[in-house]
Order: sequence, then C-alpha cells, then structure tokens
Amino acid sequence: MPGQASPFRIAVFGSNGQLGSDLARLIEARPGLELIALTRPRIDAADLPGTRERLADLRFDAAINCVAATRVDDCEKDANPAVAANAAFAGFVAELCAARDARLVQVSTDYVFGGQSARTPLDETAATAPINVYGATKALGESLASATHADTLVVRVASLFGVAGASGKGGNFIETMLRLARERGEVRVVDDQHMSPTATIDAAEAILRLLEARAPAGLYHVANAGEATWCEFARAAITRAGIEARVTAITSAEFPTPARRPAYSVLDGRKAVSLIDWSPPHWRDALDGYLVAKGNVLHG
Repeated sequence: MPGQASPFRIAVFGSNGQLGSDLARLIEARPGLELIALTRPRIDAADLPGTRERLADLRFDAAINCVAATRVDDCEKDANPAVAANAAFAGFVAELCAARDARLVQVSTDYVFGGQSARTPLDETAATAPINVYGATKALGESLASATHADTLVVRVASLFGVAGASGKGGNFIETMLRLARERGEVRVVDDQHMSPTATIDAAEAILRLLEARAPAGLYHVANAGEATWCEFARAAITRAGIEARVTAITSAEFPTPARRPAYSVLDGRKAVSLIDWSPPHWRDALDGYLVAKGNVLHG
C-alpha cells in the first residue's frame, strides 16, 4: 500500500461484473496500486483444478473475490452452481491467498440475513439467518474463506446497482424498473422488503479504503446510508429519471418467487466507516450519481 517501493498488486476475481468493474476502474486510477483483472476463461468456479493450474505463477498482494452466482431464483431451482461459485470458490481463493501470504476480501451479501426477528439495522455481531439457497451458500462462502485464511476481510454489501450492470442478469434493478416504466406506464413493486440500496462505486471505494487502512481481518458491512423498500427505490429512480409512470406498492405475497427474499436486511455500516476516512453518501444521492452516469437528466 502507500509507501511501498513497488506497486501493491490487487487481483480482482470477477473484474468484469457490476462491482468488479468499478473496483478495477478505481484501482487503475490509484497511484501505487496495480490491477490484476481475472475473468473467464482464466477463472472458472466449475473447474477449480484447471483454474489452479492457470493461476499457478500468478503473484499478488491482495485479492478481492467478486465471483458469485447471484440469480437468486435460479439458485433455488438448482443449488449446484451456487454451491460451486458462492461457497467452494470462496474457499479456493482463500487457499490461493494463504499460499501467497496475501490479504483476501471476500465479498458477501445482506442475504445472509432474513430469518431474524430484528427490524433494526444489522451490524457485524448479528447472527446469519439466510432464508434462501443464495444466502445460505454465500454464508458458507464466508465461513470457508475465513477458516481457510486468517487474513480475510468478509465485506457484506447490499442491493447493488452499478453502471456496468449485473453480469449474467442483463442489467440491474434500476434498469429493469426504468424499462418497464417506459414500456407499460406502470410498475408493481414489493413494499414490504426493507434493504440498503448501494451503488457499486461506493462499495468499491469503501473496500479499497479498508485495504489501504490495513483493516483487521473480520466482518464488515458496507452500504450507502439510509434504507428503503424496493418500491421506494423504484419510485425514486423513475421520478428522478423523469418517466411518467404509476408505481404501485404490492406485498411479497402478491409477487411470489421461487426464492424467498428477506423482509429486512438493512446493514449497519458504522464499523467500516470508523476505520476509513470516508462516509458513504445516502442512497438517494448515490442514485442521482448513477442516473447521471447513465446519461439521464434528473427531474423532481
């Protein structure tokens, strides 16, 4: 990190994804850091022996693992890809880091929660309580990474939105809502699931600052300030984008999905903020920044 004679090399696993692409961009812009961008076919969660062979000569000082199977309903239908990408691959990257004496940032999710009764922002002391396969496999990935390599930072993020869009999803929640609002003039969105909308650029900044601050190994929650339901988030995006459309609040029961979603997964990020010289903006400000970056003229 700062003060080193040679660049601090950071390997970003999944550098072409929604979070990974912002991490890559920030790393490349930071003096003293060197990006190692890792994507398919060089890394493959379904082929760990081949991936190990392809990375045998790779040297890095830290790794950030953004690889994940994130299509929540697909994970429920077939758990095998989720187990491979979210759990086994996390342990695999931890092995690589341990062999190189490199720090690991294992990116996780607010979906490790959902079954708890608490309805106040969740800090790092809260027990995990996943209610779907995606959350359960991400929680397992946290455990495997931490058990395999002592110098692991597990960073939980939430409800990500980024300019690159979610790899494998063909966009993100905001883009889906804006498209449907334009096409239909009305969207129906669940209003009983509370979460922390988080811009990937802000999550990426916080992750890098944790590394720069030499944060101790352990759990960290990273999210934009404030909380919202998916309906509130959709309404704000549609209004600020200047789209004339009705946003109708519905219950989760009115929109059944193969995988249950947490009714409450708002993250308390004060632990991370206390260690870094930066505070995340409110999600509404982050949303405005995202819309401008995507070429929207703000309204409202």
